[in-house]
Amino acid sequence: MASRLEEDLCCPICHEVFRDPVLLPCSHSFCKDCVKTWWRDRPTPDCPVCKKRSPTDPPCNLVLKNTCETFLQEQGPRSSEVLCSQHSEKLRLFCLDHQQPLCLVCRDSEKHIGHKFRPIDEAAQEHKEQLQETLETFKKNLESLEEVQVKFDQTAEHIKVQARRTETRMKEQFKKLHQFLEEEEETRMAELREEEQQKSHMMKEKMAVLSRKTKAISDTIRATEDELSTEDVAFLLNYREQQRPLLEPPQLHSGALIDEATHLGNLAYNIWYKMKDVVSYSPVVLDPNTAHPRLFLSEDLTSVRRGARQKVPDNPERFDYYCSVLGSEGLNSGTHSWDVQVGDNKQWTVGVSESDQRKGKDMLSGSWRIRFYEDKYSESSPGKNSVLQLRRKIQKIRVSLDWDRGQLSFSDPDTNTLIHTHTHTFTHTMFPYFNTADKDDHHAVKMLPVKVCVTEDQST
Repeated sequence: MASRLEEDLCCPICHEVFRDPVLLPCSHSFCKDCVKTWWRDRPTPDCPVCKKRSPTDPPCNLVLKNTCETFLQEQGPRSSEVLCSQHSEKLRLFCLDHQQPLCLVCRDSEKHIGHKFRPIDEAAQEHKEQLQETLETFKKNLESLEEVQVKFDQTAEHIKVQARRTETRMKEQFKKLHQFLEEEEETRMAELREEEQQKSHMMKEKMAVLSRKTKAISDTIRATEDELSTEDVAFLLNYREQQRPLLEPPQLHSGALIDEATHLGNLAYNIWYKMKDVVSYSPVVLDPNTAHPRLFLSEDLTSVRRGARQKVPDNPERFDYYCSVLGSEGLNSGTHSWDVQVGDNKQWTVGVSESDQRKGKDMLSGSWRIRFYEDKYSESSPGKNSVLQLRRKIQKIRVSLDWDRGQLSFSDPDTNTLIHTHTHTFTHTMFPYFNTADKDDHHAVKMLPVKVCVTEDQST
């Protein structure tokens, strides 16, 4: 009832409760200020509702005025109502030029001549719609930020996992090296002790012989001195029997001392040289940060196999469509070669890639490769793909890249047979490329180590 009564007590022009209402001859009532403002720019005064002519000084509608005042008193003050700061009128219009709410008096002021206006409700609705669109944009942006936050959190945790895993593997590698050095130290110390014992034993034997000879000569000297003190006749009778041959003193033979040069000479080099037989070198080391989530790399990062999807960060370097992985070192000059053991893997790809695109299918646009799929071999390059006719199943692939001359060759190292050669002027850094989609977890693609050779160069 209150809302219906309020509608009946509202001015048809300002839609507010009447203020000083006046009554026109046609029986329509309006606020005194509202109707005068209405007539200001009109040639003749008329009713804003029925358009009938009206006197310019209509009488006050006293009954309606009292009713409105009573209604307003009963309703109490409207704390939520915002009035014009200049005219204390309700803000009913919105100036599109100044982008601010106005009252009806402000609309007719000189400040807003020629401006465009909208009713408050229409302008508010329009701006609310715009703000709603902005709000939706912010919500989507927030969702994106939250997704990025999840990725960042995952990446931060993965960094910790990587650090711990790498530390463990490094310690294992150093433990093996330490063990080798300890064993080598024990071996060389044992050799030194054995030489010391042998040569000390030899010296003891020689010293024992020397002691016996010394004692024998001392005994002979004493006996001779005793004979010299006897009578001449007795001396002469026994002279021939008392003659003794002289004993030759034992001599030090060559090599009696510890051969320090053998034990200490080029010690570090000799140990390092021997170490090459217990360590391996791979010309290609795989980069786990590029590996598809379904790929698992060996601890030494030289082999890769397919398995269940892992929870790893979706970093920019990582493949997300193809089960692929790259070598860790880019090649942009010189000649390079590496052997890959594919074995019984039923689906593999080997080659090089220059593309920085690791997401989706587009990354193959910058790669040169040889592929085995559905028992068929094929070669691929940007814009080209052809089947290869091979007589035997390949167990190993040798990839040879001559970046400067622009040649990439694939061959079978077991038979030293050329399979295919790509010719291209390379202008970007190339990365060794590997793919395995074999669902058998036991079939891995593995980099084969190369033999380590050490040469001495006497040039200065």
